[in-house]
Amino acid sequence: MPRRIVSLWFPRLASDRFLRARPMDGPFVLTHRHSNTDRVYCLNDAALKQGLQAGMGYADARSFCPQLQSAPADLAADQQFLQTLARWAKRYCPWVGLDAPDGLVLDVTGATHLFGGEEALLQDMHLRLTRAGLTARTGLADTRGAAWALAHYGPGIAAVGQPLRAIGTLPVAALRLPDKPTVALQRLGLRTISDLIALPRATLTRRFDADVILRLDQALGKVPESISPLPDPPRYQMRLSLPEPIGLAADVMAGTERLLVQLCDRLKTHERGARLLQLTLRRVDQASQIVELRLARPMRNPARILPLFERGIAAADAGFGIDQLRLAALQVEPLEVRQTTHQQGAPNDRLDDLITRIGNRIGLENIQRFLPADSHIPERSFLIAPAAWSDPAKFAPPQRQRPLQLFPPEPIQGRGARPPRQFRWRRMALTAGRITGPERIAPEWWLSDENWRSGLRDYWKVETKQGRRLWLFYTPQNPGWFVQGEFA
Repeated sequence: MPRRIVSLWFPRLASDRFLRARPMDGPFVLTHRHSNTDRVYCLNDAALKQGLQAGMGYADARSFCPQLQSAPADLAADQQFLQTLARWAKRYCPWVGLDAPDGLVLDVTGATHLFGGEEALLQDMHLRLTRAGLTARTGLADTRGAAWALAHYGPGIAAVGQPLRAIGTLPVAALRLPDKPTVALQRLGLRTISDLIALPRATLTRRFDADVILRLDQALGKVPESISPLPDPPRYQMRLSLPEPIGLAADVMAGTERLLVQLCDRLKTHERGARLLQLTLRRVDQASQIVELRLARPMRNPARILPLFERGIAAADAGFGIDQLRLAALQVEPLEVRQTTHQQGAPNDRLDDLITRIGNRIGLENIQRFLPADSHIPERSFLIAPAAWSDPAKFAPPQRQRPLQLFPPEPIQGRGARPPRQFRWRRMALTAGRITGPERIAPEWWLSDENWRSGLRDYWKVETKQGRRLWLFYTPQNPGWFVQGEFA
């Protein structure tokens, strides 16, 4: 059976990916900084019609097209999206490889009849990709080089055993040659691949590098070219079948420990840590008990993880016995090796273990911590985030002293721009003693907040003779006094 290769090229992969998430009309480009200059990396059809090209300076592009919209390119996200497309392309054949940076290569040998033939297969590809908002060009031939040439310079299908007939009229750049030999061949008058083949091979070998002959032979099928498919993602799953059923919690813990050691070794090999572990206990009656463990931090230390399973295993119903244990890491995250020195020892992870124990009872999202926020507004100077998905941050020492207890502003009676000497708050008659201030805080105009519609606030620290240390503020635009916090 002759080999058949499909080259799938996405000429506007980066811009199509961006516009799928954020559609916009008009000319649009993605920019990438190269040699200390912002250049056009990828562009849409509207930008092409304005005469813009990839590689030109962004400032020049704006001068040609003042209404041009732009965004910075994300090369890592583009490659991740290309891998997603590679997994999608496996619907056509199991042998799919990357043709970086913006293409795929598929070995559809023996699979085209499942879609009604080669033309029907390519039409199905184009239809599905167009619906997804992606621009694609395809080529199909006996060799990877010929398929690539057809996808980039002449979309079509090469007949079986006749790659030269399909690509002979294409330019020499279709052989995947670098710019330097391509320009040299064109200066000699060798415009097409047929012109190149007409020359004696000895002449080509003397005047050019071996890459020219290699690429030509690969396109014609004289030199084989392999396709490296994407490797399957690693599976973090272990299973233990028992010759005799067990039912004691200690026996189940012993089997779990054996599986956990093997699983953590595999996680360590790939520098991953488990976030979600699932232990499945299969009973002799074919029913299963599932023990799920959610971790506050990515872990791969069996000694730390095993005690966290005790509560779930103790609550499991063994029935007439358990004959199989299966442990799987359903969610993993990168976890690099941490080096310890004489100055910095091993990290203290007891807090993470405590959060894990409590979180598996009440939910990890219900355990929260305070984090600093970049805002001078008192109510917005901190964030509340789940402790399992955030790291403790060191609070920078505030320039001004802030109360430990904040509450919604509570009005009090007072006149003038200085704090009143006597006032009532929460049914208490208070007399001001030491007064410190004022500290003027302006509202953040770029955010809409109903509580700050009154404008500026002048904050005062008031120590009362009754022992209360309050945080008061005055609103000059709409005169009034309020209490918002209390110092410890």
